[in-house]
Amino acid sequence: MEELRDASIHHTAQKLAVAIKSLKNYDDILKKVQILACSPGVDKHDLRNTLEDAIKSTGLETEIRNVVFHLVRNTLNTEAKSLETKASSSYSNDPLGYLRRSAVQWDRRVRKSLNAMCAELSMPLQGQPRAVMDRDEMISKWDELSNYTIDLSNYRPVYAPKDLLDVLLSLKGPQKPKQDTEFVYIKKIFFYFSISMRITKRTLLFHRQVPNWEFSHIEMPVKNLFKLRVLFGELFRKERSTTNLDLPSQCKRILDTKQAPLCQHFLKKGETPAPFRGELWSYVLSHGNFMDGQECDHWARLRNKVLTTDHIVDKLIFKDIQLTASNDDQYFVFEDVLYQIMLCFSRDTEIASQIQFETYPVKGRNYDGPPSGVVPFHGICMFAAPFCYLFDSSINLYFTFRAFYIRYCHRLTTINTHPQGIVSLCLLFEKLLQAHEPSLWSHFRELQIQPIRVVFKWLMRAFSGHLPPDQLLILWDLILGYDSLEILSLFAIIILSFRKESLMQVNTLDNIEAILADLSSIKVLPLIQLALSRE
Repeated sequence: MEELRDASIHHTAQKLAVAIKSLKNYDDILKKVQILACSPGVDKHDLRNTLEDAIKSTGLETEIRNVVFHLVRNTLNTEAKSLETKASSSYSNDPLGYLRRSAVQWDRRVRKSLNAMCAELSMPLQGQPRAVMDRDEMISKWDELSNYTIDLSNYRPVYAPKDLLDVLLSLKGPQKPKQDTEFVYIKKIFFYFSISMRITKRTLLFHRQVPNWEFSHIEMPVKNLFKLRVLFGELFRKERSTTNLDLPSQCKRILDTKQAPLCQHFLKKGETPAPFRGELWSYVLSHGNFMDGQECDHWARLRNKVLTTDHIVDKLIFKDIQLTASNDDQYFVFEDVLYQIMLCFSRDTEIASQIQFETYPVKGRNYDGPPSGVVPFHGICMFAAPFCYLFDSSINLYFTFRAFYIRYCHRLTTINTHPQGIVSLCLLFEKLLQAHEPSLWSHFRELQIQPIRVVFKWLMRAFSGHLPPDQLLILWDLILGYDSLEILSLFAIIILSFRKESLMQVNTLDNIEAILADLSSIKVLPLIQLALSRE
């Protein structure tokens, strides 16, 4: 066993060494090591030990540890996806094959809509050189793009959360085996017994018309409440922080170490001091401050592409920000910054190469659309808006947001088979609601209202634009701390439970949505702790 373990560690180390060599900052790290190797403190007769000591003393060890931390985290996701793809291609009766085919069809539908809009407006899909006057105006107004003149009357969002939900609800999986004779016989007995017990005609009609859940046919494993309690166990343990006065000093000490795993662990508390949140997030998502690396040059190149090339996504981004963030009391002050961030986001080709598409790799198809690979949809800017509270620097804001989008957000806005994708979160929500709020579930079904329609907009936007920013940032702390989007489904259930009494008294979708429209009084951490600790 010891030999197997050593061989496994050696194999993993080799894979990590190869992965590190492919990183953009590999040359920078190698150069630092070479300089240290030539320093007086390193003895050529004891190179290994003295070089290790030099690496530790200069802080380079922490930088390398963080690189390994992010590589391992990303590699685990990639390998799991690779194994899943191989397994699905090995069997013709893949239970999720229809879901993958639907993902392809949805992607084509979105791009077809974008193509149709380009044809309607006589604009080239791949963009065109920006007119000199237009470029000069954009350059002069780069810091105040809300004053940039642009006619958006003929532009509309390519799709909205409702469109994606309608497609998800229309998914039909393979037919399940017919029920055996004995089970059918038992059902008949139960039916006649129900009549004898004088169950109302309305209840019987309800059971005949809506016997299944919207996502019950999808064969994807999701956690139950017990497993969620294990996952989020640190949130309701008794040994909580003794005083909030200690948190800033604890956080400062952790940031001084510059170790990403420690930063991630601190976020699990859900008690992050606001002044330190941005720096913690940047370490967990990448390598901290982006101002000293190659990111400054990359940002400058993206900005130049925006200034020199006119693309249809520019109008879609302006339209989206005006329809959402500009009309939000909490985010309208960041309108100019959001234009910069989202315009550069649309030109970033690294996004398309880093997102692990569920259906096929980007390089394996004829790709049409924005350079980033992301077609703007209604509400996309709301993923970036909360980051405006964390950073003064547009560069730090952009690269932290980009890392967050690549790791989490794209799973919420595409049809995919990922364990934390939007389909899986919908299924988790359904099962939790039926198991732990059966009366509320029955109430929805008797009204013939699909419960997922009430909460889908929350899930798809990770509650951005629905929760107040201070509470949303706590929720996203937990997403980063536990590296899990499952907290979204759990929190959606908690809100419904919290307002259950009012929901049970209304009988229309409009009234239900009115009860759930204002979440300004919701406190994330106490409600989650209460739900997880409840028997």
